[in-house]
Amino acid sequence: MPGKRQHQLIFDSILLGVVGALAAQVFMLLLHWSQDIFLNFAQYHPPGLPEEGGVLTEVIGPHWLWFIPIITTIGGLLSGLLVYSFAPEAEGHGTDTAVKAYHYAGGFIRARVSPLKAVASAITIGSGGAAGREGPTALISAGIGSIYATLFHRPEEERRLLVLMGMGAGLAAIFRSPVGTAFFAIEVLYASMEFEAFALLYVLLASIVAYTINGLFVGFDPLFTVPAMGMPAASDYLWYILLGLVGGVVAAMLPSIFYYTRDAFHAIPIPPHIKPAIGGLMMGLMAMWLPQVLGGGYGWIQLAINGNMALTTMAILVFAKMVAMALTVSSGGSGGVFAPGLFVGAMLGGVMASLFHLSSAAFVVVGMAAVFAGAARVPMATLLMVTEMTGGYHLLVAAALAVSISYIVETLLTSKLKYKSLYEGQVPGRADSPAHHGDYLKAAIHILKNHNIELSPKGEHVDLERLLETGVPIDLADDKQLRLGRLPEKSPLVGKRVRNLVSILPSDLKDDVRVSAIFRNGRTLIPYGDLIFKPCDRVLFIATPQTWEHLSSYFQFDHEFMETPNDRTKSSTPPPTA
Repeated sequence: MPGKRQHQLIFDSILLGVVGALAAQVFMLLLHWSQDIFLNFAQYHPPGLPEEGGVLTEVIGPHWLWFIPIITTIGGLLSGLLVYSFAPEAEGHGTDTAVKAYHYAGGFIRARVSPLKAVASAITIGSGGAAGREGPTALISAGIGSIYATLFHRPEEERRLLVLMGMGAGLAAIFRSPVGTAFFAIEVLYASMEFEAFALLYVLLASIVAYTINGLFVGFDPLFTVPAMGMPAASDYLWYILLGLVGGVVAAMLPSIFYYTRDAFHAIPIPPHIKPAIGGLMMGLMAMWLPQVLGGGYGWIQLAINGNMALTTMAILVFAKMVAMALTVSSGGSGGVFAPGLFVGAMLGGVMASLFHLSSAAFVVVGMAAVFAGAARVPMATLLMVTEMTGGYHLLVAAALAVSISYIVETLLTSKLKYKSLYEGQVPGRADSPAHHGDYLKAAIHILKNHNIELSPKGEHVDLERLLETGVPIDLADDKQLRLGRLPEKSPLVGKRVRNLVSILPSDLKDDVRVSAIFRNGRTLIPYGDLIFKPCDRVLFIATPQTWEHLSSYFQFDHEFMETPNDRTKSSTPPPTA
């Protein structure tokens, strides 16, 4: 990277770190105002974190909890009217909007989204909605990065990077977790174990600056207080393995509950402006019997860490919080899924600690990390964030074990489910992101220029594009050919992984075929082994002439079945969702 550009990006990181911290402070101020207005009206105050000026005591007024459904309904209605009237893309938990903007919109987020998201989320959470600060903060600060890129006419690649810087900065300030949130910003983009590694240095710098600036306002202590304890004993790791297994099962449930609830609300034939009010009413009625589901629930998590919650209550809350989060956010309300996800994991850890007489603090902390890491497909980020938010560094190895197991279990259990992650905007890997398709094409051209794949001399003056469209093999060097085929809908390979291709070939030809690229709906995919063949995929092969007869039983090489250049142009615009 040229030195001048690198210096510019370092300056951007520092600037967005400062702005992200200030934006987080403004959002927290709006949230406190909203809570004061709504909760004072309901005469109810949940336990709050001492590190944020709260007290670990629940206060219920003389009217009991009868006003709770009123304030949750009003909060949902106000949020819905704001969002759907002025910026519908700001609905939901927010992080998905930022992720989709990165993949499909070159990092562009409309300028109005950030202030609207701040106000709508403050109203939703402040009125008791079962949502957290992560999603709103991610979108607010990512939007600031996008606005900054627009003001200074930055290219698309830098705009995407600035969006990640802003996201990391805002999250670092609000969660007091500089390293974990930096990893979150680069890991949440993908559902597999991939990162935007090129962005880590700049996002990390922005996050550290934001954490430092925020600390000048609120201090540098972790959000949660964990009592002093020694390193886990060797026998304790068996319990952490069990927690990882159970956490993976719970994590697999979260995305389905969340998105099937959203689908149910989408099917209701009324204006979307009103749906968050319906979700708020239903959640408020639930909260009359289980007020612990209101808001992010950080105070209740601290009580669980302290061992001050009953076993039965925690067991019920594991499932009740999932439903409350879905009713609040999936209905169109504005708020994040990080805090509710941590809450579910904390209650699960508390249940295990109570059942088997284990350390409440240790298992609540590790449970928080295990469940959210699997449900959101962000194991590294969650591990680091929870460690920084609790100061539980002595639990890092135990948490890493539980997180790894939970992530593996969740991915296995959801492999055939419709909804696999809490972040629907994630794509499987870098090869699936339209943001990188240009890079892969440049890499292919580079390979050709460096003669790793040479055209046969007799093919030097052939129109390659036209020949590929007809399905005619193009001679390459070393007696191989380049050919484009189409996968028919009834091919036995439909639904199979790319690596299964070798199974259809005789043993002496298995090394003679290579899939160079797959073209699908206007997108160019790098054919890694786990990529699934889909009907109508166009597959670019490099193979010896002896292999075409075997491949023709599974692929169509007739030009009548090839996508024409006009068709390709029509489908070249990336879809708006993953």
